[in-house]
Order: sequence, then C-alpha cells, then structure tokens
Amino acid sequence: MYYLVVMVVNNPEDCPVVLDAWDEAGATGITILYSSGLGHLKRAALLDNIPLMPSLESLYKDEEVHHRTLLCVVDGQEMVDRLVDAAHSVAGDLDKPHSGFLFVLPVAQVYGLGRAGDRND
Repeated sequence: MYYLVVMVVNNPEDCPVVLDAWDEAGATGITILYSSGLGHLKRAALLDNIPLMPSLESLYKDEEVHHRTLLCVVDGQEMVDRLVDAAHSVAGDLDKPHSGFLFVLPVAQVYGLGRAGDRND
C-alpha cells in the first residue's frame, strides 16, 4: 500500500536537516512547498488589517514565507515509520506548539513512481 507523508516544517532552517534525514531513511521524490498558516501571518504582522478571509493573492504578496511543507509518496508502512522517526529526530516532539505538523494519508492509486504499470488498487 502506498501512503502520502506530509510534514509542515515550522522552522525553515530545519528543512534541509529533515530532507537529509528523509533521504537517509530512503525517501525519494520529496516535493517542497513554501507555505504559511494564517494564524502565523497574523501574529507575525501584528496588524489588524488582514481580513478574516484574505485572498491567496493578498497573503502571498509578502515575500516572507514562514514554513516548508514536504510531500512524499512512499510504499509501505515500514517506510512511513522511518520517515516519521526521522522527522521526530529533527523536529522533536511534534505535539509541542510551533514544532511542526505531520500526517499520513493512504493513496488509492499511484502513477509515475518509476515502475511501469504499477498500481495499488
């Protein structure tokens, strides 16, 4: 079974360390997205002029980005466990505030992982 492992790295400086740890754990094809949470933007800006429902365009006009979101599709629970352990070794206890966020989703079908015709139905 395939899984999507998603991790929001709270501190961008930790991102290279997490990427190295995931690489050492055997992950391939990691996608990195620049991201920021609305609450973090409001706290960082210390402004009341950010609307309750801002547009994505208005949020990204500011060049400052506060998080990195990592996406990786892996084959099997063993690889999921290795990535979760690697993430904890870098970020510490993810249940602590502002440490990061990680979740795992099952993937019904996978195409393009370098295995011709490989599907997980």
